[in-house]
Amino acid sequence: MLRESKAGGRPGGPEQCVGLEEALRAYTVNAAGQDFAETWKGSIEPGKVADLCVLDRPLLDLGAHEFTEVRVDLTVFDGRVVHER
Repeated sequence: MLRESKAGGRPGGPEQCVGLEEALRAYTVNAAGQDFAETWKGSIEPGKVADLCVLDRPLLDLGAHEFTEVRVDLTVFDGRVVHER
């Protein structure tokens, strides 16, 4: 995700930027750990809650300005498919 100034196109607070892999961990595994819930959520493993989405392309292959083009192919919530493209 980019936080760029519309006026100058430069990131706001570049010293506070994190990489995509670090951001994904922060929203998943690390968030579950902060909640003391890593035994039942935060990663895709048997026995854990199945809340996830499948995207039309790998995020790690994208340039920073391509994220707005990503489409959700499938969403699973509470173990049930709630959206399918």
